[in-house]
Amino acid sequence: MDSSTLPTQSNMSNIYTEPAQAAQTSVTADSVFNNEKQPSSTETQAPTQSIEPNALILAEVLSDKTIGWKIHNCKITKKTVTQDLPLPFLYHYDSLNDAIKQANPLTPALLSQFNTPMSAREAAKLIGINEALIISPWHVKIIGSLVVFSEALQLAVRLHWTNTGKDTQQLYTQNEADAITAAFKDWQFFGRIDVLYKNNKQTLISIDEQAEGNEQLLRIEANADYQCLPATHALVVIAKLEADKIELPWFEAAIVERVE
Repeated sequence: MDSSTLPTQSNMSNIYTEPAQAAQTSVTADSVFNNEKQPSSTETQAPTQSIEPNALILAEVLSDKTIGWKIHNCKITKKTVTQDLPLPFLYHYDSLNDAIKQANPLTPALLSQFNTPMSAREAAKLIGINEALIISPWHVKIIGSLVVFSEALQLAVRLHWTNTGKDTQQLYTQNEADAITAAFKDWQFFGRIDVLYKNNKQTLISIDEQAEGNEQLLRIEANADYQCLPATHALVVIAKLEADKIELPWFEAAIVERVE
């Protein structure tokens, strides 16, 4: 998927560009969505007795596969793929095949080092075996972001994704490419969510049913800048996207294309 630029639309200037750009006949994706200003925070409103019939609920619309969602600016912001990071000794020992373990049983001295971080070379020396007998796993941690947007709704949402919530994910594969492929079989959304909403004719809200009082209902006002969702509302959106992820294949397609 080529997400570097958006298709030229006759109405795009009125929807997403800044006033100084409105006279242009075409716009690039970066000028449309890649707003580098510090996002402002949305304000939580007191819950009302009823929700407007045509109001958009953020978590629901993002997981609505009937909406023509597109992905823009899917990029990697941090990448670690290496075999050089230390692991606790027990990880190195457990990676040995049974024959080597039987020939080199655990001694009190080895047991005392079980949680000591070390390289494969150091572990081999401690056990008294050739370094080549210990397989070093690939440590993979890739963090990225993407913008999902709907021209019809005049709504863009910046999301963040990763392969693991841990410092790194350890994978025993033949090469780096296989490690990355394996790591992203179970990728996940996480962290902050920024919303760019320019439709002042339709209400956009977020609902956190677990919150109390005034914190339940969040009204997201139309704004020319990205607005950062409060953490609890971001978690609601992420939970909904994760639950429906299989039915939203455009996310995985964009991420896998970027990391491979």
